[in-house]
Amino acid sequence: MRDINLKATEYFEAAARLGTITKAAKELGVSPSAVSQQISRLEGQFGVKLFRREKRRMILTLDGDTLFQTITQAFAALRNASSAIGRQKDLRSLTIRVSPSFGVRWLGPRIATFAAANPDWAIRIDAAPEFTSFETEAIDLDLRYGWGDWAGLTVEPLMNDLVLPVCSPAYLEKLRSCTDSVAEQIRNAQLIDSVKVLYRWDTWLAANQVEVDNLVYPFRFDRSSMAIEMAKQGGGIALDSAMLCLGEIERGELVPFAPALSAIDFVGYWLVCPTRHLNRRIVDRFADWITAEAEAHQTRVRTLLEEFGCSFVRAEPPI
Repeated sequence: MRDINLKATEYFEAAARLGTITKAAKELGVSPSAVSQQISRLEGQFGVKLFRREKRRMILTLDGDTLFQTITQAFAALRNASSAIGRQKDLRSLTIRVSPSFGVRWLGPRIATFAAANPDWAIRIDAAPEFTSFETEAIDLDLRYGWGDWAGLTVEPLMNDLVLPVCSPAYLEKLRSCTDSVAEQIRNAQLIDSVKVLYRWDTWLAANQVEVDNLVYPFRFDRSSMAIEMAKQGGGIALDSAMLCLGEIERGELVPFAPALSAIDFVGYWLVCPTRHLNRRIVDRFADWITAEAEAHQTRVRTLLEEFGCSFVRAEPPI
């Protein structure tokens, strides 16, 4: 193989296929004399004539035809290999669907770490509220907030949620300056309703045996990110996921509204996909990575809330 002039074979193949030196030169982007020189070198190497001229066309000799057939097959094999490699490269991708607020507030700040550890893989994050239809959509796995009741799929618990009311320190001070009663503080507060949170104000109040009649929600948001931001800006009390606002609590931008009362503790975040998808190396690798990240995050949140004096009441999904 080291003795074969690959450039000469390429020029020879073009001339044989197109029938003229001029057309071969045009296709290859070189001069006709360059093509002629390479063919002459190939003929010298094999010691045979590869073409005979008939008028303006180059006609293959018997030896030339034998070489052309062999080169054609070799080039086809190379093109097939190149195409296969290209397709394989395109397949080196990981596509994840994720609940929007979880994607923005939790996964987004972490995914660069996973990407850096897997530089050969393209990663796509699809933040959408709709659950994945795995039979019709090209999604590898879904990171979903819910009860975990998705039939026919592998459903692995990823992380517990801790739902409790939070507000800005200034807003809490304002409420406490009026009364020491939690129930009265809630009556006087602007309540922010996160409509997608699985356990909402009525459930939290009942779990903590706090009676407040005629709850009024001046603000309703279908994204936890918006509810948390509203609370951070002093707009009221948001009953939402401590898992999604850990950063604000650590920075002192948010505080638990009533730390003496319990946060609702339940499995809320899940890794969901068809079982066959876990056979893909990158999916299995991502599942291991995100499980470890979720466990570490959950520990940080619990530890911080316990420092505030919070306790937790375990809740089970409705039947």
